[in-house]
Amino acid sequence: MAKVVLEDIIKAGQTLKGVINKTPLHRHDLLSEKYQCNIFLKREDLQVVRSFKLRGAYNMVQSIPQERLSNGVVCASAGNHAQGVAYSCKALGIKGSIYVPSTTPKQKISSIKRFGGEFVEVIQTGDTFDDAFNQAKAHCEEANKTFVHPFDDPLVIAGQGTIAMEILNDLEVPADFVLGGVGGGGLMSGVGIAMKSLSPNTQIIGVEATGAASMKEALQRSEVITLDTIDSFVDGTAVKRVGDFTFDICQEVLDDVIVVTEGKVCTTILEMYNDSAIVVEPAGALSIAALDTYQDKIKGKNVVCIISGGNNDIERTPEIKERSLLDQGLKHYFIVNFPQRPGALKEFVVDVLGPHDDIARFEYIKSNNKEKGPTLIGIELTRKEDYQSLVENMDKKGFQYTEINDNPELFGLLI
Repeated sequence: MAKVVLEDIIKAGQTLKGVINKTPLHRHDLLSEKYQCNIFLKREDLQVVRSFKLRGAYNMVQSIPQERLSNGVVCASAGNHAQGVAYSCKALGIKGSIYVPSTTPKQKISSIKRFGGEFVEVIQTGDTFDDAFNQAKAHCEEANKTFVHPFDDPLVIAGQGTIAMEILNDLEVPADFVLGGVGGGGLMSGVGIAMKSLSPNTQIIGVEATGAASMKEALQRSEVITLDTIDSFVDGTAVKRVGDFTFDICQEVLDDVIVVTEGKVCTTILEMYNDSAIVVEPAGALSIAALDTYQDKIKGKNVVCIISGGNNDIERTPEIKERSLLDQGLKHYFIVNFPQRPGALKEFVVDVLGPHDDIARFEYIKSNNKEKGPTLIGIELTRKEDYQSLVENMDKKGFQYTEINDNPELFGLLI
């Protein structure tokens, strides 16, 4: 596979003129004050398809020889790459078959169909990106079509690298750090090549979610590996295996890979919306979610966070709030066996709960003898520190309980 160099990224920038938005780079005052540095946000959530993926997709699709285009193109995606390919197909008049996991948010499916119109068909298959990828590759070979890889392709990587060129053109001070999410590795490969060529002292930091840290694992082992299972919540970066080509590049250009929990990502999504009215999807929040990990290193520095996408489905809000509260230690689930005495339920509410604790869920596990049977109770705290007094009160009053937050099997079954 051809090596990607700075000239390829410059050429991609020329190709993308008039196709993509030159997205804003602005200093975020609240984050800058919080971390005592200059935090700049690269707003790819304001891109044409609300993510950076259009850059690489269009740069690759427009390069396909005309004789190959008659059969159409195929892609696999968690959603954002699919939108970029769909947009490119419509713009260039090409037929496209787009494979996405069945877990892809409805909002992304609707956007793919809107951007591609009659030029694309959407096939939902499997539970993960990797499942959709395998199906797409099989169809591509059977139908003799061209595959548009979401990350492991030189032209795709070059297209993503144009983000770095825009950052360097807009930033009036040297960038000390650039942070961005890592899925297959295409974004930070392209950004890293451009940055290391033109601003070699800038540290390039990749960010992954705990449930799909395939690049971190690969770099630690010095070889590409396939994770057995992944958490697909941060859908834009949820891949079991990074690209072979992107892995080689990331070995050279990444200074570090930070791993953050899905819950921390959710807290970041809510904070960005509540504080700044900025809608970010889980993958788009990764770079900001990682700032806590680096807060000592970035103090007094110039830091760029790439918000890679804003395709967040509003229907996911309850789950986002739930994961955020759990991660912050503000929500706890218990199975409580009430003592065999009258008024036990009232006693629990009056004598066990603190003045600011709230029962967020209450469900009898058995329908008979409700005053005495096991009950699923979800309790929401105002402060993390109130947890200790809560369990002490249950012990003092003789309530038998099992906490299920840290019991994956029970938690998955009941919550």
